[in-house]
Amino acid sequence: QVQLVESGGGSVQAGGSLRLSCVASGGVDSTYCMMWFRQAPGKERAGVAYIDQHGNPGYADAVTGRFTISKDNAKNTLYLQMNSLKPEDTATYYCAALNFLCTWRPKDNVSWGQGTRVTVSS
Repeated sequence: QVQLVESGGGSVQAGGSLRLSCVASGGVDSTYCMMWFRQAPGKERAGVAYIDQHGNPGYADAVTGRFTISKDNAKNTLYLQMNSLKPEDTATYYCAALNFLCTWRPKDNVSWGQGTRVTVSS
């Protein structure tokens, strides 16, 4: 079974930076689409960024220019570098592995991590 373990969350002031990591196991390989989602209390889960099997990234409008997604296939690890953080970035961030094409609204062929909390204070 696929297992995804996020880490790197914490509390920072607005304008600060965090780097999230997601270690994948259980058959996840470079052909997967890897994604970051986030969910704030009372809000729906929203896509943040993706990186496809070719290494091509994509970002939600809210984070474009501030966040960078990357992966290290040799280490089976996905990263999300978050710079210029804003209070509205406060959420639990989830790693997702899609054994199919990247999509902002995955339904099938998707595995989720436990999540890591990010709090940005003003």
